Order: sequence, then structure tokens, then C-alpha cells
Amino acid sequence: MIFASSIFLYWFLPAFLLLYYASPKGLKSVTVALCSYVFYGWWRPDFLILMWISTVLDFFAGRQIERGREAGRPGKGWLLLSVIVNLGLLGYFKYANFGVDTANTLLASLGFEQIAWTKVILPVGISFYTFQTMSYTIDVYRGTAPKVKSFGDFMCYVAMFPQLVAGPIVRYHDLAEQLRERTHSLSRFYQGVVLFQCGLAKKVLIADLLNPVSVAAFEQGNALSTGDAWIGLAAYTFQIYFDFSGYSDMAIGLGLMIGFRFPLNFSSPYKSQSITEFWRRWHISLSTWLRDYLYLPLGGNRRGARRTYINLATVMLFGGLWHGANWTFLAWGAYQGVWLIVERLSGKRSFYGGTPAAVRVLITFVITMGGWVFFRAVDIGAAGDYFAWLVGGGGEGAVPIILTRLQVLALGVAVLIAFGLPASQALSARDRLWWVIVVQVLFLIAIMQLHYQSHVPFLYYQF
Repeated sequence: MIFASSIFLYWFLPAFLLLYYASPKGLKSVTVALCSYVFYGWWRPDFLILMWISTVLDFFAGRQIERGREAGRPGKGWLLLSVIVNLGLLGYFKYANFGVDTANTLLASLGFEQIAWTKVILPVGISFYTFQTMSYTIDVYRGTAPKVKSFGDFMCYVAMFPQLVAGPIVRYHDLAEQLRERTHSLSRFYQGVVLFQCGLAKKVLIADLLNPVSVAAFEQGNALSTGDAWIGLAAYTFQIYFDFSGYSDMAIGLGLMIGFRFPLNFSSPYKSQSITEFWRRWHISLSTWLRDYLYLPLGGNRRGARRTYINLATVMLFGGLWHGANWTFLAWGAYQGVWLIVERLSGKRSFYGGTPAAVRVLITFVITMGGWVFFRAVDIGAAGDYFAWLVGGGGEGAVPIILTRLQVLALGVAVLIAFGLPASQALSARDRLWWVIVVQVLFLIAIMQLHYQSHVPFLYYQF
């Protein structure tokens, strides 16, 4: 089930809100958890077993770690068990196919018999909820988060449907107090509704309209002229931003409707003046997770310049691999790591730091677009071809990309919003009548567009 669907908008969400507000105070978290199981299991109920493994294991691991601390024992064994099981589940379901395919390619090149293998289906959202549950046991071990007392609260934390399948990645210590006691008010509910409507409009009216353009550019295997290559890349650059930030807006809005405040996940990232700044604004919950649980434990920037560069490269390679089991994602992570290291070497926020702010934003945006080539390409060879088209290597036999008027309008509006307007969370808090009217009109148009579309893509389901 996805947010941009009739079954969610007309049936699941109204029924959930009625059940939630009708539930006694002590059972509201359990209600969220049970309804979240319905939401998650709509496609494959059997995948709930994996979520339950992580939920039960980490709940008891946290309790044992806390008991060990009270008894003077560090509880490292329980922490290791949590990390090994969570990473083991994530590794098998997300990377087993990639590992076997890579091994078979190598075996075939050496003339050996290939490994017989049945493809593993990737459970939706496993990258997000395993990171969440693992961060809980790590934080309890570090003493930065209290152990959860109620299993119902922990079920709610792990399974909460608004941010379950695509984030933001919420740490337990951010929600600990809210799970025990949270504020429900008409103003908070209203802000959540407006933010949800903004997110749905961004996803349907921009990301979905640009999807056919990026598909034509990256998936049809046709050579592109230089102009069309840039158009296709621009379409994907804004598609991935409005698809994912739109989902995050909807998730944060849904959280507000039931009293939760989730952390900000995007903060106008395409306004960044360096790649370092970009990673402070893009997918904030992931970048801070990688910083706190990987970069800093590796030593951060405290062990000299060379170790800092190694740590940056390691973190970005891991971040690339987290996004998907493909060499293109590793290449994307390496690409980002190289630019972060270059900026460190320059001793400034960016090596072009002396230029005017508008120029810094433009250069950073073009560098970011280059990374999206790796992220979107089907393989490394296709990425190489696309880079060649961008610099004039295409043309012969090129198939033109034809944009509809709506797609041209969507691209123009995307540029305006990405570079000209504040973040959605700031806009949603406005109570001016003109803004409320604009949001309602865009939301109604998005609903009508949903009924018109035969397919509703969602990019981050694959992660």
C-alpha cells in the first residue's frame, strides 16, 4: 500500500484515524502498531515475520543491556547479537541476489559452472526499520536512550506506518517521550493535513509527471543528443527530490495528525553551496544516522587528515550500498565521497568558495546532477554512455525526447519550488487564507491526476 492510492486515501486513512481517536489513551500506540501491520502486510503479509524478528529481538536486547549495566556488565553480547541479526537479515534479503549474480559473472568468465539460485524478493522498507531498531539497542548500550518499558510502545516505534517504508529514519530517543505522552490538538492536526496535502501534490503533480521523461532518457537504450540528455537528467534530478521529499512531507504530516513530531528529512537541498552542505540538507535522517553510527565511531575527523578521508570514503560507499545492490550505487557513493574529500582538501566549504553565492549553488547543483547519473543508470556501462551524451558524445541515431506541455510546466514549477520557496514544513505552518486555498486546489488536482494515472511510481520503495 502506498500513500498515493485510492485504497489508502479513501479507506485505510479514514478508518485508521477513527480507530486511533476512538482508542483509549493507553491503547493508542498499540492501535498504531496493529494498523501499521495491516498497512505493511497489504502486499506480502509473510514479510511481517521479518519485522517481528527485529522487534522482539531488539526489545529484549535493550532490556538485557540495561539490566547488565545495572549489574555492572556492559551487555556487549546483546548489542552484537542485535547488530549481527539485523545486518544479517538486511544483507541476505537486499544483497544476496547481487552477490550471487556477481559471483556467477566471475565464474562464467573463468569457464566454471554457475551457481543455481532462486531470486530473493526484497521486503519493502527493510533498510529503514532495521536501521531504526538497531539504533535503539546501540543508544541503550551507549546510555543515550532509555530502555523502552512497554512492548506496545516499541511495536509502535518500529512499525509506525507513516515513516515505515521510506523514512525518515527516526531514532528511539527522539520519540521516547512522545510514545509515552503526546499532545493532540486541532492546530497540530491541521498542520499535519496541510503538510500531507503539500507532499501528495509534490509527488503526483511533479515527480509522477516527470517520471516518463526520466524513463525515456535512462531505460529505453536509445542514444540521446546533448540537449535531450540534459533534459532527461534534469527531469530525474527533480523527480527523485519531489518523490522522496513529497513522501517525507506526507509521513511527517501523518505523524502530526496523531500527535508525533518526526525530524526534518529535507531542507531545500538544491540550494546548497557545497556538497558538504548538500549532505546536511538531503535525506537528513540517513546522513545523521551514518554520521553518528559509522563516521564518528570510525574516528570522524579526530585522527588526522588521511584517516578523515578514509572515513569519508567508507561512509559514502556504505551509504551508496545502503541504497541498493548494484555497482551503480557503489559508484554513486564513491562519487560523493570524492567530492567531500576534495572539499576537505580545499580547506573551505567548497573549492569554488570564492565565487558568488549563485555560482556556488549552480556548481553544486551540476555536481549533484552528475551523481544522479550513476544513481539512475541501469549499470556502469549505461552511466558511462550517459556521461558521453552529456558532453556531446551522442547525436547519431539519437531518439528525441518529446515533452508534453504538462511536463514542461512540472519542470518549471520544480525549478521554482526547489530554488525559490522555503521548505514545505515552513509553508505548511502558514495560516494565511491564500495559502490554504492554493494547497486545497493543488491537492484536488493531485487527486484527479491520481484517478487519471494507470501507474503510480514510487522510487524509494526499491530501497
